[in-house]
Amino acid sequence: IMAFPISMLVNRIGYKCTVINGLILMGLGSMVFVPAAKLPSYPLFLLATFILAIGVVFLHVTANPYVAGMGEEKSASSRLNLTQALNSIATMIAPWVIAMLIFKGLVLAHEASEAERLAYGLEVASRIPASFIALAALVFFAAISLFFIKLPELATEQGGKKGNVLKYPHVLLGALAIFCYVGSEVGNAALMTNYLRTGSLGLSAETAASYVAVYWGGAMIGRFFGSMMFSDTPVKKLLVYVPLILLLAFVSATFVTGYNWKMGAIFTLTSALNFAFMVIGKGQPSRSLAIFALAAAMLGLLTTFTTGNIALWTVVSIGLFNSIMFPNIFALAVKDLKGSELASASGFVNSFVVGGAVVPAIMGSIADIYGYTFAYIVPAICYLYIMFYAIKGSKIRLKG
Repeated sequence: IMAFPISMLVNRIGYKCTVINGLILMGLGSMVFVPAAKLPSYPLFLLATFILAIGVVFLHVTANPYVAGMGEEKSASSRLNLTQALNSIATMIAPWVIAMLIFKGLVLAHEASEAERLAYGLEVASRIPASFIALAALVFFAAISLFFIKLPELATEQGGKKGNVLKYPHVLLGALAIFCYVGSEVGNAALMTNYLRTGSLGLSAETAASYVAVYWGGAMIGRFFGSMMFSDTPVKKLLVYVPLILLLAFVSATFVTGYNWKMGAIFTLTSALNFAFMVIGKGQPSRSLAIFALAAAMLGLLTTFTTGNIALWTVVSIGLFNSIMFPNIFALAVKDLKGSELASASGFVNSFVVGGAVVPAIMGSIADIYGYTFAYIVPAICYLYIMFYAIKGSKIRLKG
């Protein structure tokens, strides 16, 4: 809802000021969690989440086109993959940090009484203020620091008319690809815990959650690979960086699975396979995107039609092949755009992250009727559309 209006704000006040405003909103939203927890008040929790989410949208709309526009167009995918890799680190670590700060030492029995549930909820609420005060301080510090740092400003009036991006087929089709990607990524993760706990796998909730963390870690590993492969990284540096990234894959997977070295080793091997697929892509964003989308679709179908450890690792490995999708789709969707058109296209494309709400709902409905296994057909279909966009849709241009 807010992405397109924010892109208009970028055209008016510039990228840097828009990012600062977004950080301030995130800080304010974090502060609202304090009275929400102390009262406690559900409407205030919703308000805090709403304000915080708007601040995050500010960063999404401004940061991606800013990174894409700061340098040569051919290396835009490399820069976007690097920034998204850093984002993935936070996505992987944040749940663990929150669990340590808020839920450590708290246990709620499945058969707990209403009074016990109320006491549990009040104890959780009492631990929230300190965490969100720290978060608010962090983002306010980032906003103040950014205010005093001199950054190159992209021109927002150069080339094209404002709001004229809807005439470009590759922007429209790219927005739909973002819808499919975000929906699939979120849907896979949302259903994964229950999928792993049911059927032939029957894992515990704690073990299933650790595999969800590995799934998100796969996005991080793949994006680090992508940041190298979509730039002119010398072979000598690749020989150094690739083993380091594989070591990161081993350590992170081993850690989040409770120091399970076997799981860490398997994840490292799948990460190496992911890099091999990237080599086949020859550093070309569209070619690599097509290969990864096809691989993700096949993994989704294998998740549906297999059982046991095969199904476990096919669903977890989807995260590795999700990795380069957002950066590459975004780079292809805003390709050849400059100035105000770039900002407007970013707002339009980012508004389609609403797929993260729609696709999981569809998957959930299918899971309720046919079971969690068959729900993974939905993201497989989405990945096939992304493959079409990579091969054909991203290359469609206006005639003349």
